[in-house]
Amino acid sequence: MTNKIEIIAHIPLFEALEKEHIRELSRIAIEKVYEKGAIIFSEGEECNGFYVIMEGRVSVFKLSPDGREQILHIFEEGEPFGEVPVFSGHNFPASASAMIKSRLLFFPKHDFVGLIERRPLIALKMLGVLSMRLRRFTALIEDLSLREVPARLANYILYLSNREDDTSSEIELDIKKSQLASLLGTIPETLSRILSKMKRQGIIEVEGSKIRILDMEALEDLADSIIRLI
Repeated sequence: MTNKIEIIAHIPLFEALEKEHIRELSRIAIEKVYEKGAIIFSEGEECNGFYVIMEGRVSVFKLSPDGREQILHIFEEGEPFGEVPVFSGHNFPASASAMIKSRLLFFPKHDFVGLIERRPLIALKMLGVLSMRLRRFTALIEDLSLREVPARLANYILYLSNREDDTSSEIELDIKKSQLASLLGTIPETLSRILSKMKRQGIIEVEGSKIRILDMEALEDLADSIIRLI
């Protein structure tokens, strides 16, 4: 129980809560382990609670009628997912699977709703997280509808570069290129062609999963669609 309390206390979603609230959350949280590739929930399934990642990485995705997977978001350690239908009362709007072996905390819907009815501060904290999530999906929709694939890829490379405290000129892709293609709304063959064009123009170097940024200004211009790949 102590370990679970410490873990919950360091989850960004809950870190501003008082110790008493953290203890109450720990009493309803259930630890679950999913092997790589395991389905956590499926689109249309009744929502019976939400999850927070203790260790691992989770993909939330939708399948097109022809079976093509479109990754909506990749969640990592400390991030919640599946929480929106807990409040909306709807079924899960997408599917989720473990990209690597993952340890999750599961918060049952009935117990969690009862808790926030007694402790509304928890709900207020979650509103902030949900607002940030809405901004992410708004940006995703903008990228998929208004930007071409090279600009989406450039934006993703810049995101990885800026994820740490200091901007890095060398990054490592922590997902497969096929998964990255799905996240960007394209196919692996198109992604490979764009990476090759970016290499030829001297914007990046690619070695396996490592990408070195050679021309940050050109990468930023590509992300803003100021330049086009030829």
